[in-house]
Amino acid sequence: MIKKWYFYASLVVIITFLSLGFIPSEKETKPWFLIEKTDGSEYIFPSKEKDDYPNTNVPYTGNHLIGFKEAVAFKESQGQYRLVNSLGYMGKYQFGSKALRAIGINDNKAFLKDPALQEKAFIALLAKNKWILRYEIEKYQGKIISGIEITESGILAAAHLGGAGSVKNFFKNKGSRHFRDAFGTSLKSYMRDFAGYDLSFIEADSNATVND
Repeated sequence: MIKKWYFYASLVVIITFLSLGFIPSEKETKPWFLIEKTDGSEYIFPSKEKDDYPNTNVPYTGNHLIGFKEAVAFKESQGQYRLVNSLGYMGKYQFGSKALRAIGINDNKAFLKDPALQEKAFIALLAKNKWILRYEIEKYQGKIISGIEITESGILAAAHLGGAGSVKNFFKNKGSRHFRDAFGTSLKSYMRDFAGYDLSFIEADSNATVND
């Protein structure tokens, strides 16, 4: 009788121990993707503590919009909002005055002092260039031209460097002629280096401005 009691008691302990292993954990979940705030100035990382991220000067390069933005910014200015280069290009994304006017910005000094405005300007210019180059994106995306696989993000990055007109000329000449800026940076290098990002979030808009 005592042996049976030990047997059943042991069985209950074993069953209880095994069942506890299947109880869902109540650990707090945290976001594992970068999420942009509406003003474009801050992001939520897996940890919300900035001290958890040492300053390595290497931007996040995931294939979503934020990765594209930070990669272009690092190339253009190393992410410095108040940088003005020797040719007068301004801010984190190195805008020229002509590009700013096209998206409704007329005060260069105010633009340079306003990080949130610079983020909005970059999105507005992407939307405008996506509209201007919609035919080229549809026709050439996925093809190999002059040794480069063409993607939507590569096309839009190249337009940021040299303007939409330079991108159209690139395709018109089948890649045999292409733009270089005053520092020797080529349109082809931007098409290659910024290929493969998912910019489907950006809607093509011929009238895109920072006031949208």
